[in-house]
Amino acid sequence: MSLRLAYMGTPDFAVPGLRALIDAGHDIACVYSQPPRRAGRGHKTRASAVHQFADAQGLAVRTPNSLRDPATQAAFAALDLDAAVVAAYGLILPKAVLDAPRLCCFNIHASLLPRWRGAAPIHRALLAGDTRSGITIMAMDEGLDTGPVVLAQAVPIDADMTASALHDVLAECGGKLIVEALDGIAAGTATTTPQPADGVTYAAKLTRDEGRIDWQGSALVLARAVRAYTPWPGAWFDHRGARIKVLDAVPADGRGAPGTVLDDRLTVACGDRALRLVSVQRAGRGPVDATAFLRGYDLPAGTVLT
Repeated sequence: MSLRLAYMGTPDFAVPGLRALIDAGHDIACVYSQPPRRAGRGHKTRASAVHQFADAQGLAVRTPNSLRDPATQAAFAALDLDAAVVAAYGLILPKAVLDAPRLCCFNIHASLLPRWRGAAPIHRALLAGDTRSGITIMAMDEGLDTGPVVLAQAVPIDADMTASALHDVLAECGGKLIVEALDGIAAGTATTTPQPADGVTYAAKLTRDEGRIDWQGSALVLARAVRAYTPWPGAWFDHRGARIKVLDAVPADGRGAPGTVLDDRLTVACGDRALRLVSVQRAGRGPVDATAFLRGYDLPAGTVLT
């Protein structure tokens, strides 16, 4: 059964959900996305990934700065929706917007709720060393990712998985699951389950400075951070005014004062064990392995990285 929907999303993560709903034959009355922003080296104004995809599909797109304006809320209500689907939209939905669709507003969330409510569930799961993540389809309420669950599907986190790789797996899973959830809702067979009170954690928004490597940490935790911060904000350290990004790293045996380069394989002592930097990148250069990097950059054993 086709439903009349609004789709509300902004980044790449939200594109598979919109694509899946179109392919399933739902009527996308309108797409909402964050306004175009300046991005890239040229700082040119660029529409979001969802906006660009919607334009290519010939869908109407609205980009309000906020949903709190009464006129914006009235325009949303005038769409006469069965439901709205939200995926990494980035704006808070006021009660007037939540209550406007005939059925509900449904959220595609990149965790197994109630674990990792909030803005950065993929990255926080990797930082914590979680062995699984997943997608939750939630009926939205006024709380922060607190609504009842319609469907959920677990996804294993492989030992070498980066945030980028997990993002892509979860995005595709979200598209599949939202179609399944709406099929059940349209048929009247879907049920919702309140989230348990136990196991709640919050995934705070990432900041650019989080990527700075603190060599006082354990090698295991720092290796997780490298994977969690790929591609943004990136794990990095400064040396002689040069910022060096670490793209891949693994824990290794070794001891020394934290931050000390231990050998010619770019193994650096940490607060616990050592971290071998497998792949690195200097600003304005391409990614290289440790051997190639050390051929062109002087970072000998005994150097202390602060």
